[in-house]
Amino acid sequence: MKKKILTALLCVTMVCGLAACGVSAPQTPAASTPAQEGTTAATTESKEEAQEQAPAADAITLVMAEVNPLDTIVGMTDQKFKEEVESRSNGSIIIDLQASGVLGSENDVLDTMLGGGGTIDMSRISAFALTSYGGKKSMLLSLPYTFVSREHFWNFATSDLAKEFLLEPSENGSGVRGLFYAEEGFRHFFTKSEIKDITSFKGMKLRVSNDPVMNGLVEGLGASPTVVSFGELYSALQTGVVDGAEQPIANYKSNAFPEVAPYMILDGHTLGAVQVIITDDAWNKLSAEQQNILMEAGAAASQYNREISEQKENEVLEELKADGVTVIDVDDKTPWQDAVKDVIAENIKGQEDLYQQIVDMQ
Repeated sequence: MKKKILTALLCVTMVCGLAACGVSAPQTPAASTPAQEGTTAATTESKEEAQEQAPAADAITLVMAEVNPLDTIVGMTDQKFKEEVESRSNGSIIIDLQASGVLGSENDVLDTMLGGGGTIDMSRISAFALTSYGGKKSMLLSLPYTFVSREHFWNFATSDLAKEFLLEPSENGSGVRGLFYAEEGFRHFFTKSEIKDITSFKGMKLRVSNDPVMNGLVEGLGASPTVVSFGELYSALQTGVVDGAEQPIANYKSNAFPEVAPYMILDGHTLGAVQVIITDDAWNKLSAEQQNILMEAGAAASQYNREISEQKENEVLEELKADGVTVIDVDDKTPWQDAVKDVIAENIKGQEDLYQQIVDMQ
């Protein structure tokens, strides 16, 4: 017992002595936990990503307008273009993408761009939107039943002829130029009340933009063309200002038009050809290398659009049917084509050979 007490006293004495000398007992380093390691790695990666994504001090920002939401085919294509431009330029070009019509309707955007305001540098527009601004070639792309399939359109969009169309507005002094083509699927009519075939449109008020081709198409169907801006279309349908309108399938759903016009007939009168344009002022501010980056990014976005468009459209169509939208198929388009022959003949005057080149690409 005495030995145990002595041993304990000796231990206490040694510990006190070490403490008095300022010496501490050696400690085994604590192992890093997985969470700590992960946090450290994540922090490092975040810093590296921030450095990579941070725009250069002299980065050029291009404001880009889109009338549709980002979850549409064209919205997704815009985002792909933005990603490609910023990645390929290493942040020296930033695309400020403003979607869902926050910068105005398509015509509002074009008025701003062509007016030289400088507040909008780029936009995704319908390929035939420039018709009202002197785009004679662009008008040919809007003529009903010109493109018989998506493949037909892409044969045109990837041809040398398409390049001529893209440069037309710059060459005629409009102040903008096209970068690339894409598409958002065939356009179809939708209405508030039930429709069965082409005869159902007689006497209806159908929304149109201020476009002579669309006016002629609607009149050919026996309906009354009524000009309504896209931003006011939902309320115009809701209040009965118009009885129907037309849009690609994806845009019809994303803009909630099924809520007020739950009948759609798949007439496919026009392929929704689109293009991205840039003002000549913005284009000329870019170096030759930066201009080339925009063209390469456009080619990548165009290819992406080609890969997703039909699949996305089919998915949306099934969703619409599941949600209760009445979808009417058109087995024979002959009556529709006959109804618009005069519209086509009237609007290809002086460009018959050019139009025939497009038709022959099917």
